[in-house]
Amino acid sequence: MQTTPAQMTSLSTVLERLRVKKQDNEFTMTDDGFTAGNNKFYNPEDLTIIKTYRFEGESNPSDSSILYLIEANDGLTGYSIDAYGVYTNHDAKYDEFVQKIRVEDRDEQVIFE
Repeated sequence: MQTTPAQMTSLSTVLERLRVKKQDNEFTMTDDGFTAGNNKFYNPEDLTIIKTYRFEGESNPSDSSILYLIEANDGLTGYSIDAYGVYTNHDAKYDEFVQKIRVEDRDEQVIFE
C-alpha cells in the first residue's frame, strides 16, 4: 500500500480539520466489516483510502500512528487510526481488511477545501 508523508503537523490537526468539515466519522472494525456508527457495514470494495498520514512519536515508538482517511461508496467520509507494528491496537483481521481497500491518494487541498 502506497502512503505519503503527513503534510499536516500532527494527528490532532488532521482530526480537527475533519471535525470542522463534519467528516470526523471513525470507521471501526466489526465482524461485519467497517462501520462508522451509522448502522451500515462496509466491505473493502465499498471503501477508498483517499489519504494516508503517518505520525511518528519523537521520543517513544509507541506514539507512532497511521491515519487512513476513508471515503465510502455512499459518500460518507471518515477515518481509521492504528499504531505501527507491534504497537497496533488491532488484530490481523484489521490489517487484511485495510490492505484490500482501494487506495487513491488525493491532494489535501481537494480533501479539505
